[in-house]
Amino acid sequence: MIKRLTLILLLVGLGSIFAGLILNYVGDEQLNLTASYYAEHTAKDIGAANIVTAIIVTYRGLDTLGEVTVLFLTAAIVGLVLAQGKSGQELPQRELPPAGELLITGTRLLLPLILLFGAYVFIHGHLTPGGGFQGGAILASGILLLLLSNPLRRFSHRLIAVIESVSGLAFVVIGVLGILLAGGFLDNRILPIGSFGELFSAGAIPIIYSFVGLKVGAEFSSMLVSLSETEEL
Repeated sequence: MIKRLTLILLLVGLGSIFAGLILNYVGDEQLNLTASYYAEHTAKDIGAANIVTAIIVTYRGLDTLGEVTVLFLTAAIVGLVLAQGKSGQELPQRELPPAGELLITGTRLLLPLILLFGAYVFIHGHLTPGGGFQGGAILASGILLLLLSNPLRRFSHRLIAVIESVSGLAFVVIGVLGILLAGGFLDNRILPIGSFGELFSAGAIPIIYSFVGLKVGAEFSSMLVSLSETEEL
């Protein structure tokens, strides 16, 4: 009874705090100095129609590197923990009923479209909403669909690791080239800015986001494959 009362009081207290924040919230009528600079100069300096992408990839390049690193560590930890959990155990082969024809046919039809859409999202990240993280998640959803249609399907961990490693290395190399050839880490102006609004524009941003998309997709896929292989039988 005391625990329930404590929990209720805690929820009421948190609700009161959030209610006060919402009711007393007043939006800024004008952008602050930093936001004003980004809004006025990003498109001209970076050449990207998607200002959010330009900020994440260039102005906040080191922060993006940190986000990718955290995701890599998460995938590595998941794989390590699951590998230790199944070490020394001989798991019997499961005999599952065959997947329905609708699921198999749907997978064959949708998988190429999912992969194509994922690539479109991170290649066009400098022009439209999206980018490497979103496109990589879409690519991984294709792997998830394959596992749903056939839970016993196995993927090459080495291939996934190679894609993840090469993409991560290329991402860092481009970042260092930004320091050497332009104005800072991941500075997209190591390549010509090009015509605003065109696919081949915004300097190196499309290349950067392509590698980010492949890296994120490989890391998510690695976690999904590890989870599928260690599922309790």
